[in-house]
Amino acid sequence: MIHLRQSFIGIAVIGLLLTAGCGRPLTIPTLPGQPRPSDVPIKPQDVTDFAQLYTLNCAGCHGTDGKGSGALALANPVYLRIVSDATISKVTTLGLPGTLMPAFALSAGGSMTDSQIAIVVSGIRQWATATPAVGPTPPPYAAGAVTGDAARGATAYTTFCQSCHGPEGRGAPKVGSIVDTSFLALVSDQSLRSTIIAGRPDRGHPDWSHCVEGQALTDQQVTDVVTWLANQRSSTPGNPYPLKP
Repeated sequence: MIHLRQSFIGIAVIGLLLTAGCGRPLTIPTLPGQPRPSDVPIKPQDVTDFAQLYTLNCAGCHGTDGKGSGALALANPVYLRIVSDATISKVTTLGLPGTLMPAFALSAGGSMTDSQIAIVVSGIRQWATATPAVGPTPPPYAAGAVTGDAARGATAYTTFCQSCHGPEGRGAPKVGSIVDTSFLALVSDQSLRSTIIAGRPDRGHPDWSHCVEGQALTDQQVTDVVTWLANQRSSTPGNPYPLKP
């Protein structure tokens, strides 16, 4: 009797399904727990969206939309005037040894493919189009053949930098020391140069042409200041006491 009832119920259900399908296609509802294509996560190496790649790999240091955080603002229009796509690609690929900038290329132990790095470089360059820089031509990204002089750098520092960073770079009420040995151990000469030229808008640091009203640093003066700062580095950064033999 039970088997007969189950068979009757089964036939009735089939009949209802067939009747419901008359004149229109039969739709099968998604079962609970069945994953949809959108639920399947994209493999990190398959991500091709610039915003997602930047957020995952760069925003932690360079800030949301490249506006700066612990590291230089990549969307800074002055910075984008002086840096080339090849340089951005190289730094992203290989990192900067001796600094906090890691390598991101898979071939160098990172997490991004070469094509993903190309997408990031192109996206960063688009920021320059969105906010074009104006004003005088800044000094070049790299020092090139210009040789720095620490004594001249000290003089240039006094003229252009001391009002904010304090005497001998040891800090002021609102700005920390830029000759701190731990700080200097974590930044490269190129990073110092880029900051002097492009400034740090996210921290109120002016660029090379706005440190002193009506007077901009020359390429030589930028190189000299970097040389002066580099001479403040210590072989034992962060250690204020002589090491015992």
